[in-house]
Amino acid sequence: MNDDGPERTPDGHHVVIDGRRWRATDPDLPEALRSALVGELMAARRAVGAADTDVAVRRARDRVQDAKVALGERGHPWWEEADDDQRRERVAATLRALARRADGGPVGLSTAAQVLPDGRDGHEPPGPVHDVAADLVAGGDVVWVDEARDAVTLRN
Repeated sequence: MNDDGPERTPDGHHVVIDGRRWRATDPDLPEALRSALVGELMAARRAVGAADTDVAVRRARDRVQDAKVALGERGHPWWEEADDDQRRERVAATLRALARRADGGPVGLSTAAQVLPDGRDGHEPPGPVHDVAADLVAGGDVVWVDEARDAVTLRN
């Protein structure tokens, strides 16, 4: 490791820690989003260690998975063009991770859209983000915060 973080492969797609390659976080994520997702990842890892039942372990591991997919460390490689299903998977993981991190607070769809290259301008989120949020609402994972349907929160 150096002052700029862990060693990276020449293409920047992986970090090398103790001689092992690990997928790097998407370097194009805005810092505030990256920080929130890393915070959720760390909390999820602590939850895995503290879990005392098989169900609690599974829930905590699902949290880790969502955070890592949102960060680009799992799922479809962030440096490759993603198809619609792959984009939807990353957005869904991001919405779930941010909703858990917000602990009952709202998560703006435009924030979650920033995991997509065309959603990083901070304006209107791409269409798939609304569709994914609607699917998560229908599945009972989250609820709309307001009638404008531009934010979600965890279902109580």
